[in-house]
Amino acid sequence: MEKKILFVCTGNTCRSSMAEALARAMAEERGLSGLTFISAGTMAWPGEKASHQAIEVLADQGIELSHHRATLLSPERIAEADLVLTMTENHRQQIVSKCPEATDKVFTLGAYAELPLDVSDPYGSSVETYRNCAGELQHMISKALDKLSE
Repeated sequence: MEKKILFVCTGNTCRSSMAEALARAMAEERGLSGLTFISAGTMAWPGEKASHQAIEVLADQGIELSHHRATLLSPERIAEADLVLTMTENHRQQIVSKCPEATDKVFTLGAYAELPLDVSDPYGSSVETYRNCAGELQHMISKALDKLSE
């Protein structure tokens, strides 16, 4: 099962970067192989570091995020992914309007996990808000990994 999964948010410094790192750690913990996780942002500043709150929240779980650098979403990144999971319906719609050929592989993370919710944006908020966001992500990613391993 070789699959490349792309997580997408706005700046690629909070939600999608945390989702990428969490998914990698969770897949490894489950012994799932053949899955590659990447992330990008629809309006990312390439090279920007993950937010210090995101780094702190994942470090508390033993997950390294300080080396992450933001990547701007591109049609090439979308094309190379087998599955594109966005944080919100708005992100999904942006991708589908720019790359209609990718429609069949673009879902919100919530919809893919059968939990039809957007992932709330913690940008600029407290560490506690980031912790809540990471918990939301873990729950959705757990369901998505269940689906991927079927």
